[in-house]
Amino acid sequence: MKLTGAEIICKALEYEGVEVVFGYPGGAVLPLYDKLYDSPIRHILVRHEQGAAHAADGYARATGRPGVCIATSGPGATNLVTGIANAYMDSVPIIAFTGQVNLSAIGRDSFQEADITGITLPIVKHSYLVKDVNQLAATIRAAFHIATTGRPGPVLIDLPKDITIAQAEFEYPPQVTFRGYRVPGRCDSAQVYQAARAIGEARKPVIYAGGGVISSNAAEELREFAEKTRIPVTNTLLGKGSFPETHPLSLGMVGMHGTAYANYAVSYSDLIIAIGARFDDRVTGRLDTFAPNARVIHIDIDPAEIGKNVRVHIPLVGDVKPILKELIQRVEVPDTGEWLKQIEQWKAEYPLRYTNEEGVLKPQYVIEQIWEITRDKNAVITTEVGQNQMWAAQYYKALRPRTFISSGGLGTMGFGLPAAVGAQIGRPDAVVFDIAGDGSIQMTVQELATAVQYNLPINIAILNNRFLGMVRQWQELFNNKRYSQTEFPDLPDFVKLAEAYGAVGMRVTRSEEVRPALERAIATPKPVIIDFVIAREENVFPMVPAGESLTKMVGC
Repeated sequence: MKLTGAEIICKALEYEGVEVVFGYPGGAVLPLYDKLYDSPIRHILVRHEQGAAHAADGYARATGRPGVCIATSGPGATNLVTGIANAYMDSVPIIAFTGQVNLSAIGRDSFQEADITGITLPIVKHSYLVKDVNQLAATIRAAFHIATTGRPGPVLIDLPKDITIAQAEFEYPPQVTFRGYRVPGRCDSAQVYQAARAIGEARKPVIYAGGGVISSNAAEELREFAEKTRIPVTNTLLGKGSFPETHPLSLGMVGMHGTAYANYAVSYSDLIIAIGARFDDRVTGRLDTFAPNARVIHIDIDPAEIGKNVRVHIPLVGDVKPILKELIQRVEVPDTGEWLKQIEQWKAEYPLRYTNEEGVLKPQYVIEQIWEITRDKNAVITTEVGQNQMWAAQYYKALRPRTFISSGGLGTMGFGLPAAVGAQIGRPDAVVFDIAGDGSIQMTVQELATAVQYNLPINIAILNNRFLGMVRQWQELFNNKRYSQTEFPDLPDFVKLAEAYGAVGMRVTRSEEVRPALERAIATPKPVIIDFVIAREENVFPMVPAGESLTKMVGC
């Protein structure tokens, strides 16, 4: 039996186990939407295509399964670009289907035509412009394979409208092989043996865990490895949840707004074991002063990351999970007793701290209370970007993988709310909080309508200081408090805004109101906005100024 291209897409998605897609219809994808009408695949109608990409991203991070988004041609496709770039920077597997004008109209500046494969070339793992309906099923099969193997990432499939209405025999290939794409195989055992010896010889080792640990589903192996070797663990922003942050060996986050003791530990270590991390500039600070006395073992599935930013002495290219399993068997346990005593001293001298002021609500306290009320629940935290994100990273202790979802590499304001939509769809039993800023939430606030339509009990905690807080902090510290275009003299009434969308709105101005508001929010079976009116000029400390070494922190 022959199927149309649109029917082939639906069937292929079913074969891939896709249960939900996020999208926004338009003329070029009408044939696909007509077939989705009768499909068992659930469609979530977002209010802006950027929201579809971020929701697919949040779904993928929360579930470990690839997210799927759909947009029409032209502006629909270009509105996906920020979300695709965000997924690419953070190595998140999403499949983006975009509509396109008919094949005969491509290149003629046709209505709502955009060269989306060209536009997204630097921000996708791979892309396809489908020119033959007979190749459509194999293309989708290849797209899912590429997106989910090796280092994960987004793949785009551009669908000319006439391809979606043309017919072909449907046969879904059980596997795909093609030139130019190879997933790294088993790591060289000799390299693993060399790493095991180096670990045994170290006296001041540090494990530096990134998002690759979570992508590889290797959190259990990381914990076993750290406990066996008694090596302290620091994590990146995307690595939060890869190692329980209440564990005695946890150092919390490293880098520009990391803990002081994590930054000191990395700086004075003699061995760094980097696992699924890429030595981002927000982690390393000034490169020529980064861990000057440390040898580096780097475990990563992407060989392009080895030695890209930091000199690596022992590279281990491959999947984190099997490499850690082999290391656990082979490793020589180092003597870290004195090193752990030094770290405990740093923890005592330089804890995360803030000052309480009478009658002033502090954002750190709000995050602490969110942590306290959700720590024993099945909870997922998403964040926006800015001060709210860094306070969340510092004061919310992630215990499990896929429970802390944030925009890392691209730093996308507006990410948190649509990501929370995706996370709640993927994890319907979870308590989902989006920790937001008053500036960031306005970037994609229209997705509150999506949450209301699908009755998603998302809790949005807005840390409202009436500033673009992180930019203002830099202006305070480095531009003599010249607050150029960072103050909001007029903000919407977020309580009334929530109610206008059909959600619940609350406002909190005092510390004693925080816990009751959070309890009420969690008990409310619909979206909730809590407007926390916080200290206006509170800063995120510690902070490593741009271009400085990790030991040159201010505010710790």
